[in-house]
Amino acid sequence: MEKPSPTVGRAGERISREEALKLLLKEDLLALGTAADTIRRSYHPDNRVTFVVDRNVNYTNICESKCAFCAFYRDKSSADAYVLSSEEIYGKIAELVEQGGTQLLMQGGLNAELGIEFFEELFRGIKQRFPTLQNHSLSPAEVSCIAGTSGLSLEETLARLKQAGLDSIPGGGAEILVDEVRSSISPNKIGWRRWSEVMLGAAALGMPTTATMMFGSSEKAEDIVEHIFRIRELQDAGGSFTAFIPWTYQPGNTELGGTTATGVEYLRVLALSRIVLDNIPNIQASWVTQGDKMAQVALFFGANDLGGTMLEENVVAAAGCSFRMSQEEMISLIRRAGFRAAQRTTTYCIIREFSV
Repeated sequence: MEKPSPTVGRAGERISREEALKLLLKEDLLALGTAADTIRRSYHPDNRVTFVVDRNVNYTNICESKCAFCAFYRDKSSADAYVLSSEEIYGKIAELVEQGGTQLLMQGGLNAELGIEFFEELFRGIKQRFPTLQNHSLSPAEVSCIAGTSGLSLEETLARLKQAGLDSIPGGGAEILVDEVRSSISPNKIGWRRWSEVMLGAAALGMPTTATMMFGSSEKAEDIVEHIFRIRELQDAGGSFTAFIPWTYQPGNTELGGTTATGVEYLRVLALSRIVLDNIPNIQASWVTQGDKMAQVALFFGANDLGGTMLEENVVAAAGCSFRMSQEEMISLIRRAGFRAAQRTTTYCIIREFSV
């Protein structure tokens, strides 16, 4: 890895929380971006930006958590509440596979009526029908809910889900890993320690994971820094995070309301993430919340990956944020930013590159 910029810290030493907070609040934006870009290029010197062809299937919108920042959830009694049937889910997956997709991202609400048997049967059916597809599903909050509903420990729940066909776990539901913030925006959701237990438990079973952060709701700058450092410490403790994905709160149609972070604030957080997370190889830009132009800029502020093409996405869209991107548009976006585009797997193995 190349020697860090003097503004980032001393060569060979990790920066502290205090240094990170200073960078986030006071460092010149372009200097911060340049430092992050230097680190990105040391990790990824091939001038390549990756993406995965995936689909986000929301199997249910019934959720007992009722987070104030969420516009997607419904009560069980709501007219538009649903639980997708296995056949409906298989049909969505078949469309994904037909388009060359390799990753299924399946998440829903915390539905206490869906015990582990529901997921075991579903995951076995998916693996039988689509054996090469990566089942990258369920947030830590969902895993915890399944464990509680089924009267199982986290260890038993994770082991059974993996045996049934769950391949990896996305880092959804992290929001801000500071309980004071979580208690104000998602009081019924698991705390940051429980989120961490799920992720370390999955890593102990050899399951890859990712980590996310939703910011711009009600947290302070110190909370953002704490979240990033807790992710770094979890990785040091045996985590299996392949990527970190910061994204901004979308206030449309939510109980919490308010405004979201600005583009400049997004870039500052993204760059800081690349600087601090020296043990996580990939930083993903959130084109779903930022749009294609900001996603291109993000590639010069520490990001090396643009996530999924998302044949389907409903949670962020429920808040009124409906950016869409085809595979061809994704490739063009990367090329126009001056990089080589490559399709990857969930675990960042390159499937194919696209000539300029």
